[in-house]
Amino acid sequence: MVFELLKHSTKSRARVGRLHLPHGVVDTPVFMPVATQATVKGQPFRFITEIGYRLIVNNAYHLYLRPGTDIIKQAGGLHKFTGWQHNILTDSGGYQVFSMGELVKIDPDGITVRSHLDGSYHKLTPQKVMEIQNIFAPDIKMVLDDCPPWPATRERAEESVDRTLRWATICKQHNISDTILFAIVQGSTYLDLRELCTKELIKLNFDGYAIGGVSVGEPREFTLEVVQFVANLLPKDKPRYLMGVGTPEELLEYIKLGIDMFDCVLPTRYGRTGTAFTSEGKIVLRHSEYKNDFNPIDPTCDCYVCKNYTRAYIRHLFNADEMLGPILLTYHNLYFYKRWVDRIRDMILDDAI
Repeated sequence: MVFELLKHSTKSRARVGRLHLPHGVVDTPVFMPVATQATVKGQPFRFITEIGYRLIVNNAYHLYLRPGTDIIKQAGGLHKFTGWQHNILTDSGGYQVFSMGELVKIDPDGITVRSHLDGSYHKLTPQKVMEIQNIFAPDIKMVLDDCPPWPATRERAEESVDRTLRWATICKQHNISDTILFAIVQGSTYLDLRELCTKELIKLNFDGYAIGGVSVGEPREFTLEVVQFVANLLPKDKPRYLMGVGTPEELLEYIKLGIDMFDCVLPTRYGRTGTAFTSEGKIVLRHSEYKNDFNPIDPTCDCYVCKNYTRAYIRHLFNADEMLGPILLTYHNLYFYKRWVDRIRDMILDDAI
């Protein structure tokens, strides 16, 4: 059993569950810190464990380019290479179709990507993506999908669904037996295509299902519509993963729609650039108003940073270009996200949402 459903809210579609993974149990709903290059930027894994995270996201495409599959294979897989002792989900690289624009060429067999490192060309086929992930040996693998940008014509969205379904089938055939593989639903903002893609992927009986192709520039009301629609079609006994989302407020909205898993760069990116998440909203600590502010980042937070440092000091670190500033603020933001999702989980258990 990969997913155990423990509680379903009577007030919304929110749910509480457990993921049973090779490197330990993960409670859901769960937010997963992004560790694209096999590291959460600015945070030793000791910090990530201390905060309470047990599942992070690596990017198979980026790690295939650097340091390469040979080195990670020699190390014995991602866990031994990195020293991270808990669970890893590897994104397949399909999102690079959207994010890398002109550096990418798509054809029926796969995606040809021009490396942003040295300009070399690499063909990512479903077979190749599974070969890479099988070597990396994460706890959860993702299929290769075709993620179109927004706005997408209906013809482009149909091509995306066709490729995504064919590639998902091939990925499943090339996955190592008894290892966990998630499919990805595409279809842009065309609900009939989303329905087709979802139902065909369900027939293939994956271990979990992700909703991809959202938060790619479309208006937020479209994202909500797509997520609600697809979540209602997905099987209740499988985990649901919304990729690349979002703010704390968005997480609450999507959890109420029945989503179990999230990843997003916001807490780490904001932490590196001076913005803190707090119980009263975001604050930009670089601003002069915090020059003489000797309060914690968030007076209601009990993280290590808020117990030991002030807004004035962290502002000083950023203005002095000291690396400790981004490290401390990233720690706080990740702690804030973890406690926020934990609080939502408790509210579901109490039938409060």
